[in-house]
Amino acid sequence: MERFAFVLHPLSLEDMQMVSPMVRYVPDFLLEYILKQKKPFTVSHITGVKSPHAEAEGWFVGCPLTAKQMVELPEEFVIDRIVETGKIAEELGAKILGLGAFTSIVGDAGVTIAERLNIAVTSGNSYTVATALEGTREAARLMGKDLRDAEVAIVGASGSIGSACARILSREVRHINLIARRIAPLEELAQELNGHGAATFSVSSDVKSCLHKADVVIAVTSAVDFIIDPADLKSGAVVCDVARPRNVSRNVSAQRNDVLVIEGGVIHVPGNVDFHFNFGFPPQTCFACMAETMILALEGRYENFTLGRNLVPSQIDTISGLAKKHGFTLAGFRNFEHAVTKEMIESIRENVKL
Repeated sequence: MERFAFVLHPLSLEDMQMVSPMVRYVPDFLLEYILKQKKPFTVSHITGVKSPHAEAEGWFVGCPLTAKQMVELPEEFVIDRIVETGKIAEELGAKILGLGAFTSIVGDAGVTIAERLNIAVTSGNSYTVATALEGTREAARLMGKDLRDAEVAIVGASGSIGSACARILSREVRHINLIARRIAPLEELAQELNGHGAATFSVSSDVKSCLHKADVVIAVTSAVDFIIDPADLKSGAVVCDVARPRNVSRNVSAQRNDVLVIEGGVIHVPGNVDFHFNFGFPPQTCFACMAETMILALEGRYENFTLGRNLVPSQIDTISGLAKKHGFTLAGFRNFEHAVTKEMIESIRENVKL
């Protein structure tokens, strides 16, 4: 039996209020103080992960800091708390630890955390990129778009996931607009990729002004609040929101019936998995970053796999191959805890024509 663990943390105070209704009566400042003082803990035991080649069990381990706290508190404090969470995974017998949400972003994106633990660590970002692109390609196809003629906007292009998406898509699309808060890294990335494929590049720090022309948007920033609103998007746009917390406002789907929004990387897990914890997904499914941790455990590859801010294309290919070997597949499209059906997509296409 192979063994893994995965770090969860509340994205916001609202997450805590959903888990424990009594928390709603606690003032925000006091709840933040309580979370800062609270020690990491075991959330649940994960059973039933089984491929044709191996079987695994695991644990969700909780780091009780919100995304906002991970950004605002001293980096050393946050890393110490994540390492404490990893130590619980070690004690449980896990041989690899996956870093969820902002725990994979803090500091040097997992490198220091891995150095301080005695088990392997991965951010899950390689499989996140692979599945986000797979889902985006399929969503574009269903919307009748030819990526070879498409203009793509990558919001958060200077990050590890965004830059990896740009590298891969540079061989598939007509134009890529690289968007992030700082221009210099974007210019370096555009210069690196110019001539590697058919795509041309532009760079910008202004999200709002860049999305009106984009046929496809991939959103993957580490912002703690929504940054994409209904008025920002072109009619017929396909938007893949990979970020956690989400980059795309819930109002986009509510107010724009001519725009397709999907979440990146919703994966069907082989076997009869029971997470014994409700994180908002249907049974038998999980985030791609969680899946990467399981895949590596099933394969017995207890090594630091995806760490740091420069994703290696060969690793993305490797994890994609291992996912297929062990029976992990895309689980259809979702948006804000709801399935996005082919009928809904067809309706969106019809609305674009109006």
